[in-house]
Amino acid sequence: MQERKKAIQNLKVAKGQIEGIIKMIEDERYCVDISNQIIAVQSLLKKSNMQILRRHINHCVSDAILENKGEEKIDEIMKIFEKISK
Repeated sequence: MQERKKAIQNLKVAKGQIEGIIKMIEDERYCVDISNQIIAVQSLLKKSNMQILRRHINHCVSDAILENKGEEKIDEIMKIFEKISK
């Protein structure tokens, strides 16, 4: 449950930052400052994704493994990691 709460909080912060970035663009702020804010949001999104994946592994995947049905869940996780590594 803790990972879920952390992910939600990070996503809410990212949402606020995105709204700030939009305002920065509208106000024609310095491009490098905008870019730095975009990088910060990307970092929060990656962190949130890892928290969600950790929760999935700790619950869904481990339960599936205990029921000898883990191969499909592991394949799902591997596909996600392939996308992340691109």
